[in-house]
Amino acid sequence: MTDEFTTLLIEDDRYISNFVAVSLKKEGYKVTVAESADEGLFLFTSNHPDMVLLDLGLPDKDGLEVIREIRGFSGTPILVVSAREQEKEKIEALDLGADDYITKPFHMGELLARIRAVKRRLQQQLAPPSLSVFSCDYLTVDYEKRQVLVDGNEVHLTPMEYKLLLLMIANKGKVLTHNYIVKEVWGYSETGDTKTIRVFMANLRRKIEKNIAKPRFILTEIGVGYRFVDE
Repeated sequence: MTDEFTTLLIEDDRYISNFVAVSLKKEGYKVTVAESADEGLFLFTSNHPDMVLLDLGLPDKDGLEVIREIRGFSGTPILVVSAREQEKEKIEALDLGADDYITKPFHMGELLARIRAVKRRLQQQLAPPSLSVFSCDYLTVDYEKRQVLVDGNEVHLTPMEYKLLLLMIANKGKVLTHNYIVKEVWGYSETGDTKTIRVFMANLRRKIEKNIAKPRFILTEIGVGYRFVDE
């Protein structure tokens, strides 16, 4: 991440893009604006921003496809800013690799808080610096290589799935509440909204558990949160 935090805003509504861009620039952010998916992908590959703010309703291509294309080669944080309110579409965006989702209309203060949370996540490491490798049964995590192995075979985790796994391992044996996980991994408190956590946890389990019906590592504490087994 550069000293000057750079943001790529992909939004075809000029009123919204101007409002957001001006607000971010007042906070010291460098902002580049794209009005279409293709323009946004071009600017992404040429400018290498620290973060992407993405609308889903773009004129030339659905924003979900933009997430899919970016995630094919980059882990840069993506914050979806969209008028789509249906849970199915929110889950699909997160499932494809979006880091966060905020629904229009939104308060600029909330958007700025989400962006600050992204900055903190980029600057922090959840894994204890004293550890280089974690191993439990058939799961191995190499912190230095940022590599996750299941039975010796590497599995690909998205940046958020990896952060979530590190948080669970760092607190193995402890029950982590939904709100605690949101605060530590996403950087903000959103009481009562557990949909995002469920999506990421389900994806993580599919990748590291041999039997998701009987998880070996991450256990669900019904109505409370999750716990990583402690041996």
